[in-house]
Amino acid sequence: MDPLATLGCYDDAEIRLDLAALDIAAADRVRPDLSGPLLLLDSLAARLPGAVRGSAAQAGALGRLLAREEGFTGDCDDYDHPRNADFISVLERRRGLPVALAILYVAIARRHGWAANLRGVPGHVFVAIGPEAEQVMLDPFHDGRMLENAVPGTRPMDNRETLVRLVMNQASRALKAGDEPRALTLYRRLTLVAPGMPALWWERARLEQKAGDKDAARRSLAAMRETTHDPDTVGRIRAAFEALAR
Repeated sequence: MDPLATLGCYDDAEIRLDLAALDIAAADRVRPDLSGPLLLLDSLAARLPGAVRGSAAQAGALGRLLAREEGFTGDCDDYDHPRNADFISVLERRRGLPVALAILYVAIARRHGWAANLRGVPGHVFVAIGPEAEQVMLDPFHDGRMLENAVPGTRPMDNRETLVRLVMNQASRALKAGDEPRALTLYRRLTLVAPGMPALWWERARLEQKAGDKDAARRSLAAMRETTHDPDTVGRIRAAFEALAR
């Protein structure tokens, strides 16, 4: 079974963010060898002092390891390059987008059983360490610095939403560049990873229609219909089916 389709079958809590992000990146490689990235992740987790207690101390240890010792930081020079959302490339280059770096931080922390989650705002993602009442926020894009105050408007992101955001970074840039075949490839992956999100099926169907593949667009719309009971959405799907029949 396709690893991405397998991800789509998991409950959210079953998703291992780092392993899932590797599977997503591997889809762009002909013969992916994940042994190196997996070894690096294991090594990073082994070097994190797991006996540290307290949110601030854990956040500090995580930032020291990943930012100051290993040099993981944001790519300010070439922010929009697709490799910054490719987890394998991020591990190799020690550079990436906020969401890709946050996946690394959270995954390494969770390997020690620490409470770690992503919190997002439009255009940025932070890492929250510790239980909700005493969370400490880190900014992985800016050298893992610890934030003194809470960031207004941040909200928690679950595992599946995080992976969708990771891939959407590439898909939106492909659309902006006019590369619709690449965007369609990415939306097909997105619907494997998150088959319950109607908006992903809608965009996939739109791109399939533009590519001249009406049968594929109909299948995507039918799949979308299975994800929703919203009358307005159902009406949009019905209208799209009728348009495809012309």
